[in-house]
Amino acid sequence: MPHTNALINSTSPYLLQHAHNPVNWQAWSEELIAQAKAENKLILVSIGYAACHWCHVMEHESFEDQKVAAVMNENFVCIKVDREERPDVDHYYMSAVQLMGQQGGWPLNVIALPDGRPIWGGTYFPKETWVESLKTIAAFYKGKQKEAEEFAARLQQGIHQVSLMPEVEREVVYSKELLQNGVNGWKKHFDYKEGGRIGAPKFPMPVNLDFLLYYGFMNSDEKVLRFVETSLLKMARGGIYDQVGGGFARYSVDEKWKVPHFEKMLYDNGQLISVYSKAWQHFKNEEFKTVVYETIAFVERELMDESGAFYSSLDADSEGEEGKFYVWRKEELLDALGDEYDLFADYYNVNGKGFWEHNNYILLRDNSNEEFAEKYDLSLHQLQVKVGKWKYALLKARSKRVRPGLDDKTLTSWNALMLKGLVDAYKSFGNDEFLSLATKNAEFVENNLMKEDGQLYHSWKNGVASIDGFLEDYALLIDAFLALYEVSGDEKWLTLTDKLVEYVFAHFYDKQTHLFFFNSFDKDAVITNHFQKEDNVIPAANSVMANNLHRLYLLHGKPEYMEISKKMLQYITSHFANYPMAYANWGTLVLKLTAPYFEVAVCGINSRLQLKKIQKGFHPHVLWAFAEKESKVPLLKDRFSRTADLIYVCKNGACELPVEEVEAAAQKISI
Repeated sequence: MPHTNALINSTSPYLLQHAHNPVNWQAWSEELIAQAKAENKLILVSIGYAACHWCHVMEHESFEDQKVAAVMNENFVCIKVDREERPDVDHYYMSAVQLMGQQGGWPLNVIALPDGRPIWGGTYFPKETWVESLKTIAAFYKGKQKEAEEFAARLQQGIHQVSLMPEVEREVVYSKELLQNGVNGWKKHFDYKEGGRIGAPKFPMPVNLDFLLYYGFMNSDEKVLRFVETSLLKMARGGIYDQVGGGFARYSVDEKWKVPHFEKMLYDNGQLISVYSKAWQHFKNEEFKTVVYETIAFVERELMDESGAFYSSLDADSEGEEGKFYVWRKEELLDALGDEYDLFADYYNVNGKGFWEHNNYILLRDNSNEEFAEKYDLSLHQLQVKVGKWKYALLKARSKRVRPGLDDKTLTSWNALMLKGLVDAYKSFGNDEFLSLATKNAEFVENNLMKEDGQLYHSWKNGVASIDGFLEDYALLIDAFLALYEVSGDEKWLTLTDKLVEYVFAHFYDKQTHLFFFNSFDKDAVITNHFQKEDNVIPAANSVMANNLHRLYLLHGKPEYMEISKKMLQYITSHFANYPMAYANWGTLVLKLTAPYFEVAVCGINSRLQLKKIQKGFHPHVLWAFAEKESKVPLLKDRFSRTADLIYVCKNGACELPVEEVEAAAQKISI
């Protein structure tokens, strides 16, 4: 009979993976900390996530070992945390480990005093080192409790300073020059040949690409635009993109996007759908359109629940091997493709370039379809038909393999990113299926993760919502609902947005700094609250809120929203010039405030169709709204006409006289 611990009652797939470890794991809770204090027992906090490769390695080496487990159980209250379920706990202990001078990463393993304050930590440890460290720390605490307390107090003070940063370091006014200086410095890190940041590993970083596309467009900066286009093309042709089934892996370990770390995350794919949709509007590159359609198909096929919810991720490993599900041997390809193999092998580099390890090949491309078709004297249509057949044959062959593990929890924030991706895809391509998927997901979130008063849950699985929402859930969902309102015209999404905003101000807003806390106020919580300000793979919750308030100011005409949005910026401007890649979404807000920015309100019974016509092309500098009937939304109020479709072009809330011709309106918003 295998050992079973308290994690068996969890909803997190990551915690459930550890439910049969001989370690007496328990899930994070404030009650557990109280218990540890009562027993005066040190706490061991181990943090990871389901698709994390080294988390699996450490589990197999240490946490499944009876002798290692005995040392852990005897000396510590052992707590397992899914960082995706509890980003607040992860941030707190990650800050501690970094303040100790250690490299951050996952698995993250920390030892804390009985009250939860950390005293030691690191990431992955080989078995012998792990056991030795545990024994040393346990002995140290028994003999030198006073020193441990003093160290914890100093570290806690450091965490508090890092997390809350209450003062503006120096007053720097936001301006065009600020953006220009930041981007000019950033250009030194651009890999113009392969895309992405110079060197390895290479991460897609959709927040950065989104800002740079907008910046390059508004400033006619060809260097920046060329870099964005190259990055998107190289990623789409590389091994980081699943050439058979669509969708992107987390990152590539090399500098040519060849060998991915094979896990696929919902948050990457949702945001990349957005970026590729916008890039298609500007560059009109058909490869970008293919990526959007295939990635949406992948998400729908492999990460979508029938309820409309989206799951979190697919593991990198299957059958204990990283990437096994995605790579190919020559004989497998010959079996699946027959006479087409030679042409396929040239198209997808089944050669020295695509060779990986253990006689496996990673499929990747060098050329555009036009170049390849010309090389083999094929028409573009003939090649596209062939590629479609190859992908179908390999998808069929791959479906017989053992699939990678699925993390089937649903997170509000990540669903919001996917919802926004679908809206952006609909805006670009006008495909009603994308809008219908977006609406289905939005309704799922409304019905399962949102309470009547606007409070959100963070996670959902098997019909059960759990964990109070974090600022990222509110900020990203407000952003997604606003986007859905823009394309659907359904005021329900704006009403729900207003409810969420009201809740955020009541439970997360700090009047002193004008920033929003990551957790809602809870004075007794073990974890130090923090202001999330730096954009990363996902934009910072505060940068999203600042952009949301700017949009809501324009829709509702509430100047206080604009004031708060600008005050939030003052914490960022002094850092932007030196480190723009960590503040790209804040840069987007600065662009809106310093470059021309328009609101287009279309009112009339055919306003939806008229709006679609004006939206053709890339318009990151426009907020859209339309009404097919009378509306109470301030931007649309008293503007509806039954006899004409009136197009109002406004700038900072001041509107010109309406026009009826799409061409005339388009002229007014051209830059």
